[in-house]
Amino acid sequence: MTKPVDARKAPREVRAVFDDIKKTRNVPDVNNFWKHLANDPKLLKRTWESVKETMAPGALDPLTKEMLYLAVSVTNGCGYCIASHGAAARKAGMSEAMFGELMAVVGMANETNRLANGYRVPIDAAFGK
Repeated sequence: MTKPVDARKAPREVRAVFDDIKKTRNVPDVNNFWKHLANDPKLLKRTWESVKETMAPGALDPLTKEMLYLAVSVTNGCGYCIASHGAAARKAGMSEAMFGELMAVVGMANETNRLANGYRVPIDAAFGK
């Protein structure tokens, strides 16, 4: 297990990424995920740039993106990401009712995906290829 990198003792390139995260997210400190990735400054920078670009507003609004991230995190069983993106989704406006419906959809999709895969159901021509 890695130890988190202390921003005060971090190399310049790590501090630059940390500063960008804090500025972009308007937070006083970076969370533990970034502190641990900082053990590999190239991985830290590459991952932050990808997350920053992917989660920026676009055709999908920030709330939708956070809820999608949360749904995938639930399916993948990533407790850290569930906590992080659950908090971000709530901050972006997700209500408890929305969370409940999201979890219902995640659960249903996982169940029917496994059934379709298990039964090896062929794709209907109407769905395209």
